[in-house]
Amino acid sequence: MTSRKRRAAVAALGCVCGVAVVLAASGAATSKDDGPALSDVPTANTKAAGYAPAPKLSVELSQIVQAQGATKLENPQGIIGYYGYENDVPSPSDPSVPEMVPAAAVQTEAQKTEPDKNTYLVFKHGLSGPDGGYDYGSHFLFQGHEAAASADGKKLGYITRINLDADAAHRVTLLASRDVNGEPLATIDGSTWDPWARKLIFTTENASAPTYSASADYPSQVEDVSGALGRGGYEGVQNDSAGNLWIVEDIGGASKPSTTARIPNSFVYRYVPRKPGELKSGKLQVLQVLNDANQPVTVESQTPLSSPDQVALHTYGKSFEARWVTIHDTAVDGSTPFNANTLAKQAHGTPFKRPENGVFRPGSKFRDFYFDETGDTNATSPENGDPVTGVGGLGGWTSLFKLEQSSPSANNGTLTLFYKGNEAHAGFDNVTFLSRSRLLVVEDAGDTLHSQRNALDSGFAFDVFTDYSNPAVQPLRWLAQGRDASATIDSANGGFGKNDSDNELTGVHVSDGDPSTEGLLGAESPKVWKDGWRWFYTQQHGDNPTFEVVPAGDVRGDD
Repeated sequence: MTSRKRRAAVAALGCVCGVAVVLAASGAATSKDDGPALSDVPTANTKAAGYAPAPKLSVELSQIVQAQGATKLENPQGIIGYYGYENDVPSPSDPSVPEMVPAAAVQTEAQKTEPDKNTYLVFKHGLSGPDGGYDYGSHFLFQGHEAAASADGKKLGYITRINLDADAAHRVTLLASRDVNGEPLATIDGSTWDPWARKLIFTTENASAPTYSASADYPSQVEDVSGALGRGGYEGVQNDSAGNLWIVEDIGGASKPSTTARIPNSFVYRYVPRKPGELKSGKLQVLQVLNDANQPVTVESQTPLSSPDQVALHTYGKSFEARWVTIHDTAVDGSTPFNANTLAKQAHGTPFKRPENGVFRPGSKFRDFYFDETGDTNATSPENGDPVTGVGGLGGWTSLFKLEQSSPSANNGTLTLFYKGNEAHAGFDNVTFLSRSRLLVVEDAGDTLHSQRNALDSGFAFDVFTDYSNPAVQPLRWLAQGRDASATIDSANGGFGKNDSDNELTGVHVSDGDPSTEGLLGAESPKVWKDGWRWFYTQQHGDNPTFEVVPAGDVRGDD
């Protein structure tokens, strides 16, 4: 049976119970969505001490591991030797390999590096690697690593490239662990490809660390571009069709007095280069939202518990004027690296509760930008709202917002609340579009909230043309994440003082890999498993596998 016929047969057999889930099939009737049919996974996996359940996917889906933590790099350097581990703690029986799980009398383990956001690119003429006589193929998946061990007093972050066409010995290439000046790389979170600059952009989620540009070839030439783009708790980064870079920041902020509710402290930025592809000369702007009194919604106005501005922002049906405010211009302010979060507050930018990622809706001509708000990731936050319906919530569980503009370079736009979370849909992190109207969102609820709600993370699919203001209408779950044994051990032992605990979902990414301006995410509607479109995500922490999602029964995702 062909993969196309098999998908049709599986889709015909799939059944989902319950009217509260927005189904792909019913969504197609109203939004003309051309994405694959997906059946709902009814429940998340349970979190329990010592329990390591397998992941549960929609019946139409399967997944294959493209690389995992123990995959050896083809060109190791010092303690950097594996895809998801550094060898700061060697095995007690073989010092050449890392101690991946506690094996000695004094229990400890190697540093797990947490490969993060994925960027998929296709270079028809290939890319070079350490082995000059080897053909590395044309399909590549890039990651920065979010955690690192220290050597000589400095943490060693790094950038990897999964060579999807390569054999096991050449599967993963270490592209760089230092910048062009010889400085060790900071740990990295977000990534994207700037087709005008022909460079990867890496963000560091650290207001003291650089924002980087990097070449895709080997060895990668990595440069600090934070003299123009700034430094912040940057995570999500994405180009628009005008060559601007949109950056979503995640800095947690202090808690409101005597509560676990966090003060909104992170911003949405737009970098406007002097010309497309110019990463060292341009303007950084912050998004500013105006309230009903035509005043900016600020950190100060959202500091009181359940403040009026915060209530309004998290009310379905309300819309707000939003505008871009320039906070740094290299032509005026020079090119010394600067703290964007500090300047955003001084300019009365509008903060959110840990926004992490954003993406443009395909077919909107880069006028519709969706971004998430991770929230407080704690079931005791008084700004969560009802745990079942989310009613009364102020971003504590999570939120999704839509920013609509007349063009990507417009100075003004309109902000609305698209979705307000609840206990079962919380801690949203990475986002991507699966099709013209279907938005994939994955959770990073964290070990604390996993325990509080007795449930691990999930991946969800939203239809952007559906009204979610009715609490009975909820997104479809396409993945109930499992938990590998390594993460289960970490959860029981606090990560041994260095590693995170439960597995986290991150790096969900759907792309055809086109490195030209026509291949910008949002430029055209994804056609997953057709015309070269592929779907990836990473299960961070623990064994750190990066998966490719494929049709059920298939071993490759591309027809």
